[in-house]
Amino acid sequence: MAQQIQYRTLGGPEVLEFVTVPQPTPPSDGVVVETRAIGVNPIDVKLRSGLRPSPPITEPRVPGSDAAGIVVAVADSAPGSWAVGDEVIVQGASGAYRTHLPASASQVVAKPAAVSWNAAAGIGVPAGTAYQALRSLGVAAGQTLLVHGGSGAVGQAAIQFARVWGATVVATASARNLDRVRSLGAIAVEYGDGLLARVQAAAPNGIDRVLDAAGTDEALEVSFALVERRSDIGTIVVGAKSDELGIRAWAGGSPHPLTAEEQAWRREAYGVAADLIAAGRFEVEIAGVWPLAEAAAAQEALAAGGLRGKVILDPRA
Repeated sequence: MAQQIQYRTLGGPEVLEFVTVPQPTPPSDGVVVETRAIGVNPIDVKLRSGLRPSPPITEPRVPGSDAAGIVVAVADSAPGSWAVGDEVIVQGASGAYRTHLPASASQVVAKPAAVSWNAAAGIGVPAGTAYQALRSLGVAAGQTLLVHGGSGAVGQAAIQFARVWGATVVATASARNLDRVRSLGAIAVEYGDGLLARVQAAAPNGIDRVLDAAGTDEALEVSFALVERRSDIGTIVVGAKSDELGIRAWAGGSPHPLTAEEQAWRREAYGVAADLIAAGRFEVEIAGVWPLAEAAAAQEALAAGGLRGKVILDPRA
């Protein structure tokens, strides 16, 4: 038997149920992964609460898209690249909050031995979003990137990818998080009155690209003052206003779906980040780990704010 978190109606964290179900069989082109760690993302909370629109619920819905674990079953017709016992990362899963997760072969990426289960499950949405956003913006060596919300999971990933690619990064954060963004190689700038002048002092040669992971009026106004072309500004927070503002967006309610190339970049990010972690060049900060059965508490903690880093569920706890 297997266990999973599910919900039958939209609402608060109390709608999440921890239930026992039959162990799944692999899809015709895939595998079953016995999970060791599961990533909790803000989108999980938004979908469960109804804040982000989704199709009507016609059967129990299992949240989550990111996990890592061990292959325990392989379909006879699946590609021969996977075998029972392989340690893998699952991307874009359909319901990751479970002990046994079916996934197609295309959703599975090898987990380097040097990468912990928690870090592997934490790559997911944050790294995929950051990697794709920076690729879409054309961030490259020699440029200066401004990241608003540098201490968040996406912001931290963006800083690290940009630094690996040879860009200079200026990152905004609250006072308590400045040391964290500095540790990742960014020039740290505190939020608040006078932000524009502080960023200008930090980047005297100017800003080439902006990734907004904060969504505040302050962040947007400073960005407009620093960058000549608004198409060089991207947001993952206020996508619903992106057309009105003339900036680019890939989430946060953006009306524009990802292109095939952008979707490919998000998939590519998993393997890139995993290899960088194994090489000691990328970190996934873990905010806390909750047992799978306590997914409601984990989501509640994430939604409350104040956490820094990834929230992880442990299906073995």
